Amino acid sequence: MNAKILILVGLLIIVFSCKNDDDSFQSEIDGEYIGIFERNENTSKVELHFNNGSFNGQSDIEKFPAICKGAYSISENTISFVNECPWTAEFDWSLILNDKWTFRISKNSLIMTNPNGDKYTLAKQ
Repeated sequence: MNAKILILVGLLIIVFSCKNDDDSFQSEIDGEYIGIFERNENTSKVELHFNNGSFNGQSDIEKFPAICKGAYSISENTISFVNECPWTAEFDWSLILNDKWTFRISKNSLIMTNPNGDKYTLAKQ
């Protein structure tokens, strides 16, 4: 009987001590970044701040890209943004930081790309 309890306690410790990879990526991404946004051959300097599922930022060129604030979540190598700001209709809304992006993180760099080829190349500060 005591052996079964020890095994059960051991299994519970293993299960509850395992960390979700998505949580690990989120804590790894958290921080302030400066870098470049690219669409086709046009670029803009950008700043992005990630903090525990929330983001905000800005770009040197107004609405290229359109960065404001919102929430983000991570699943495997995909980061999904939900923009929380209202926007006017006079520009290309595909420039809004929103929806799903594939990302790579290594040391102090974060690279995000979306299906239409837009790219953020960022350095952690």
